Amino acid sequence: MKSMMDVCYPYFDPDFENLNERIYGPRVNVDNEDCKNCTVVKVDSLEKQGPLLEVLQVLIDMDLLISKSYIFSDAGWFMDVIHVKDKLGNKIRDNRVINYIQQAIYQRGGLKNPQDHVMNSYETTAKSEFCHKCTVIEIIGINRPGLFSEILAVLAEENCNVIEAHAWSHNDCLACVAYVSDQSTSSYIDDPNRLSTIKDHLSIVLQANSADDNDHVFIKTCFTESIRSMCQTERRLHQLMLANRDFDGPPHCCSNTLVSSMRRRKEKKVTIDRCTEKGYLIANIECIDRPKLMFDTVCTLTDMNYIIFHASITSDDHFAFQEYYIRHEDGYIEDTDEERQVVSKCLEAAVNRRECEGLRLELCAQNSVGLLPYVTRTFREHGLTVARADIEAHGEKTSNVFYVKDISGNEVDMETVDTLRRELDPLLFQVKTELKPQKLYSTEKIGFSFTNLLRSQLEKFTHSFVSP
Repeated sequence: MKSMMDVCYPYFDPDFENLNERIYGPRVNVDNEDCKNCTVVKVDSLEKQGPLLEVLQVLIDMDLLISKSYIFSDAGWFMDVIHVKDKLGNKIRDNRVINYIQQAIYQRGGLKNPQDHVMNSYETTAKSEFCHKCTVIEIIGINRPGLFSEILAVLAEENCNVIEAHAWSHNDCLACVAYVSDQSTSSYIDDPNRLSTIKDHLSIVLQANSADDNDHVFIKTCFTESIRSMCQTERRLHQLMLANRDFDGPPHCCSNTLVSSMRRRKEKKVTIDRCTEKGYLIANIECIDRPKLMFDTVCTLTDMNYIIFHASITSDDHFAFQEYYIRHEDGYIEDTDEERQVVSKCLEAAVNRRECEGLRLELCAQNSVGLLPYVTRTFREHGLTVARADIEAHGEKTSNVFYVKDISGNEVDMETVDTLRRELDPLLFQVKTELKPQKLYSTEKIGFSFTNLLRSQLEKFTHSFVSP
């Protein structure tokens, strides 16, 4: 006679758990007909944690510019409409690019695209990702003139070849993520003793200010062989600076830093309001537009454990307006003055971190271990400090972009630049000034409330997403 255990359990189809996702999405549509000047990327699916950031990472990794976006999230449903252009400000016409956008968004969501066969060689030819073995070194500390040069010098002394490195400075805080290999073997460094030596030497450099600054110093080394994108690196820079509370600023800000910070505050406005009826905090950002602005603000809100339920982003005449309706992951908000102040300061820091006043210097040269310390030391000898750096090796060549400022806080003297050009000869050397619009346009021209947008557009977008 069979036991009750043998006969009392009903059959349960294991595919039933994912039935909603298989029926209802995600759907990804790239449309060139709805908008005259932009390509419209539409995504709708059952709501998941972090879908907006995943979509943005796909678009930003492809160097697409976001001019407008609407996000709706309600009753367990996620809807995103993003207007994008290529780097030249044109629609996306290449079918390979369109197919890749669709497939990449499916992959970010961890779901299988029913049209996997449309993928082609674009994935291997157009993405800014590499897949070879390297060691990652993450560094954060209190910035000072010449610190980035000293970090590069330590890596060179330890026979580390810098494959790629990205560094940001904000509020006297410096964060750097470097991908290095062994100079002699061109392979990753995984010897624990050697990694420990590298960390010790970097710690000495970072702690040179004073013993009281140890709490603001962080160094991490790890080995990776996975595919890594630029967006993942930049998000890590955001996380390092947020964890180090760069939004507060160090207790010993110099006068030049304070003047620079006050100047930036005049160029932007961040306000946090309450939507008591619906239980949201409403974050409003008005500032000069630039590439990756939306990515930076969404990164920070996500890393602060906020969920974006609704948002509207517009850009016009070099000015951007962003509005986010947010709650904590647990669905609640504290709704205190302290919370609103922290959110405001963190969003302002997210906008400022990528901005750099001063000159953009581009150098292209043969890749060698001693090149970067030599170039940055030359900057320092002529009274310049690196505020931001993007270094990438392409085979035997290296592309180096440095944003430099005068140590004294004055404008960079072009005579100094001419001297640098002569000393760094025969390196290919280009100088570009980062120009910013001087006039902030009225928000009445482009700003609008998400509530009004929701009333007028929700029905239209819903019909365009749902198949008949």
